[in-house]
Amino acid sequence: MIKLQCLAAVLMGCLALSAAEYGYKTVYECNFRPSQLEGWRFDKRASAVPGKGDGPGMIKVEVPPGPEVGTQNFVRREIDLSPYQGKNLIFTVETKAEKVSKPLQAWNGIKFMLNYEINGKMSWFHPMNLWKSFDWKEIEFGCRIAPNAGKGTLSLGLQDSSGTVWFRNLKIREVDTSKIYNNPPVPAGFRAEYTDRVTAMPTLRGVMSPGSYRKGDLDDLAKWGANLIRWQLVRNWGKLDSDLDQTEYNRWIDSKISELEKVLADAERLGIKVVIDLHSPPGGRMANRNMRMFVEDKYADQFVEVWRKIATKFKGHPAIWAYDLVNEPVQSTPAKNDYLSLQIRAAKAIREIDPEVPVIIESNEWDAPDTYRHLGPVPMKNIIYQVHMYQPGGFTHQLVNNNWGERSDAVKLIQYPGKIGDRVWNRAALEEVLQPVIDFQKKYGVRVYVGEFSAIRWAPGADKYLEDCIAIFEKHGWDWSYHAFREWSGWSVEHSDDPLVTGRVKEDTNRKKVLLKAFERNEKVK
Repeated sequence: MIKLQCLAAVLMGCLALSAAEYGYKTVYECNFRPSQLEGWRFDKRASAVPGKGDGPGMIKVEVPPGPEVGTQNFVRREIDLSPYQGKNLIFTVETKAEKVSKPLQAWNGIKFMLNYEINGKMSWFHPMNLWKSFDWKEIEFGCRIAPNAGKGTLSLGLQDSSGTVWFRNLKIREVDTSKIYNNPPVPAGFRAEYTDRVTAMPTLRGVMSPGSYRKGDLDDLAKWGANLIRWQLVRNWGKLDSDLDQTEYNRWIDSKISELEKVLADAERLGIKVVIDLHSPPGGRMANRNMRMFVEDKYADQFVEVWRKIATKFKGHPAIWAYDLVNEPVQSTPAKNDYLSLQIRAAKAIREIDPEVPVIIESNEWDAPDTYRHLGPVPMKNIIYQVHMYQPGGFTHQLVNNNWGERSDAVKLIQYPGKIGDRVWNRAALEEVLQPVIDFQKKYGVRVYVGEFSAIRWAPGADKYLEDCIAIFEKHGWDWSYHAFREWSGWSVEHSDDPLVTGRVKEDTNRKKVLLKAFERNEKVK
């Protein structure tokens, strides 16, 4: 097992300056010399290609064409992650490919991956959309190691693909967290400032929207008693560079803005407030899941212009509660347009058009609660802070990608409350996860909004999980929206707990009853 430790090797010249500038510290390096191969496990079609003497070598994985689906051909070794709990790591390797076939899923093909288990859920980190033929290039992914992580596995090779791939010059580097969380300066004792538009608004409780408008959906939601909907401007966005066309994106966003007019008209009529959520920003996500607009100016500029367009179109609309700038940002490495600075830039552009409409800031790493330990407040009026809650993931997302048509009765589902992974999960454990957000709220006096929370409908005890989450939100005065209303059936409270029942059921599910009871607290909003 790799015990990561800082190497004594000194980087030279401009490379050293670059590493210092971005806060990189090399903690492991492998050139696949014969003396470095101990501890690596080789699958049948993986081999080491030695260099001269004990010089640098490489790894080769060669898979002939055939039934590729369901195959893994890797070299692997264990990593001790415990020294890096709560820290950011960047994994890089050079790779070359020859005739690698396109896998069925974007996350397969050429694989360079770290995985480890936390609280009953396996976490995977790796680049995506790697196949075809190409010459040597560096690929990377970054991640923040979970606070209770222990052993992990690093894997390189091919999954569900044929062809040949080579790897060399593997590095793992620790990143100075402050280089990622580039918080704006604020005075000592800073407290968030809100106008009457925010302070007079009662607690909002509602749902995440479908992916598109359907007449009658909001009327049904009003009958449930909800007074909020987070309306997602979402697209099944391509992952490859060739798909990231700015002109096409502008046509798409114009069509979603036209659709939004219908949403706002219904919401105004029904007394429902709307959060406008730019779920699919310009540029999409890169292979390492980071948003492209964080590293490419043209997409950053387009992002700001999209918000100018939305704010200009809907300025003064009474149904709008707030603008949610970007859904679940991910920035695992230092970036030119970092995730927070770019949101602030968009917020300032909105303020030039509408000086008072609330703006919602999301935190890094998919808007995870723990990232609030590093987030700083934004020194502008009417800034609301959003968090998403899907922990423990081993419970909330269990068998999300399962093919239930081939389900076996032997499938064992995870129960809440109860022991999940290495700890007991109950309401107190959920509040402990959210403690960084609670601390942030208390320190800066901010308004907090839980934009998404849920548990997959077949998870045993999902109704109790929702009830406990809502109890915590209510205790701290947070606004919230359940994920999701008439989007995918897996999150639907109108579908039964049985995954094989694909249509809505007439009777109220226990999960729906939890929401309906919570919505009874809602006040009418103006």
